[in-house]
Amino acid sequence: MTQGNGGDTGGNARLEDIIGIESIKLGFFKEVQKTINELKASNIELEQKRRDVQDILNGIPDVVAVVSPDYRVLSVNSAFSETYGKRDPLGLPCYKVFKNSKRPCSPCPLVMAREEGRKVCRQLQIMNVDGENRQIECSAALMPGTGDSPGKVLLLHRDVTVEKQYQAKYFQAERMATVGVLAEGVAHEINNPLTSIRGFAEALYGHLDRLGVCLKDGEPCTDLLETFEEYLDIVLKECNRCSEIVHNLLSFGHRDVRAMSIVNINNIILNCLKLLHPRLSILPSGIIKLALSEEEPCVMGHPGELMQVALNLILNALYEVRDIGTIDISTRVKGRMVLLRVSDTGGGFAPEDVDKLFEPFFTTKPAGQGIGIGLSTCYNIIMKHGGEITASSEPGEGAVFEVILPLLEE
Repeated sequence: MTQGNGGDTGGNARLEDIIGIESIKLGFFKEVQKTINELKASNIELEQKRRDVQDILNGIPDVVAVVSPDYRVLSVNSAFSETYGKRDPLGLPCYKVFKNSKRPCSPCPLVMAREEGRKVCRQLQIMNVDGENRQIECSAALMPGTGDSPGKVLLLHRDVTVEKQYQAKYFQAERMATVGVLAEGVAHEINNPLTSIRGFAEALYGHLDRLGVCLKDGEPCTDLLETFEEYLDIVLKECNRCSEIVHNLLSFGHRDVRAMSIVNINNIILNCLKLLHPRLSILPSGIIKLALSEEEPCVMGHPGELMQVALNLILNALYEVRDIGTIDISTRVKGRMVLLRVSDTGGGFAPEDVDKLFEPFFTTKPAGQGIGIGLSTCYNIIMKHGGEITASSEPGEGAVFEVILPLLEE
């Protein structure tokens, strides 16, 4: 009996063990099932977030693409097919997809963003879209990577063709308005050599009778020929002077459609002062004080547009000093930048106006003396050249305008 009871006890223990194990299994299964359900819910949530992000990207009218470190397109938004009319670019090199090229672009905004550590790198490129060359603003933003692996790059393509066309017309309208300001002085400047030409032409005409007599009688006329040569030399010089004045004005007024070239900012300032000579000649001497850099301040840019900026700043300063102050114009090279500074001792601007100076159609001048597009045009031109323009002023203490442009590196 004792053994039987012991056997029953052992059997009960084994049964309890089995039941315990099964209970543990059941609990583990429930825990696993709970984890699976949580993972399913998490996946559903992640998928919904992915769709939300994709919907946001598809709602952006600009082309958005994610590109791998080896230039492969990983994803695009719906604007891609609408803009480029191509299907399934995934896995293809971005330079093949966007420019049908066999090698990476030079310069490449992706490389610039990645190698130079820029958060955002912008670049204007000409791309063929539906058989038409369009101006595309390419922006590349570096995405954070995992560990030591390089991050992906977010590419954004914005078609700015129409915007650039309107901007060019805007620049040209402002430039022609400046030409109108210069025209009166230029007309006066041309009148001076024309007066000389007329005077010497009349003098030559008066000598014709004497020349005729000398030739008829066979008399020597060496002195008369020397006079003719002297007068004609003066006439030619005055004609060249007129031609140079007109050329400078036409060069400024002509819309610059050429590619960027090397521009020496010192030469820009000197050419501006030549154009303004008629106005400056009637002002007190010493009103303009120059301090130009001995190191050549060369940049890559459009000469006409940069001259437009300098002319606007100098004309504004001339308006402010009103013949009784001074204007300081300086250039210098600082590190990898070129600095142009135009300051005056005029009335200055109110603090609340300084932040508005570069807004279109904002002006502090009386009605009829300005429409407020000069400084906004300067701002747009300098931004297009990758630079900065700032203004500082105190009422009664004049104003300071500073332009910073990237130095041309050899």
